[in-house]
Amino acid sequence: MGLTRLERRIIYELQGDLEVTDRPFLALAEKLGIPEEELIAKIREFEKSGKIRRFGATLKHQRTGFEGNVMVAWRVDEARADQAGEVMSSFEEVTHCYKRPKSAEWPYNLYTMVHAKDEEACLKIVEEIAEAAGVEERALLFSVKELKKTTMRYFFEEFGEREEP
Repeated sequence: MGLTRLERRIIYELQGDLEVTDRPFLALAEKLGIPEEELIAKIREFEKSGKIRRFGATLKHQRTGFEGNVMVAWRVDEARADQAGEVMSSFEEVTHCYKRPKSAEWPYNLYTMVHAKDEEACLKIVEEIAEAAGVEERALLFSVKELKKTTMRYFFEEFGEREEP
């Protein structure tokens, strides 16, 4: 079933920054012209139905003392990939964990993004993940420079906004 115009507008508005306040949804509800309770109920409905998978905050990790980050490409037997991915994703330092197909040129099928204080701390965490998941073969891809980092944006054209460059 499709989304109503109000539901699309709620999703559109939720993509922006929320005020840091005791009632962060109040100003948004007022902007939408609906009661705060209705907005919160709609957000909970979106989560329950799977229209919104998660709701969270984005930190600029470099500004909070997390200078190290590494994408780890893991080579895992396909029969164990889901189980190993669950173990890997349980680490709080892992912010992303994906399973992708292997290829003849690139034999890795699990990917984790690890954030830590520095490169040395990243290496220590990667060792802990390897031991916990029982996976040794991996490639470490440390970030050199952030060229672009954005969040997916939905319905921006419908509500009179240009796509961000």
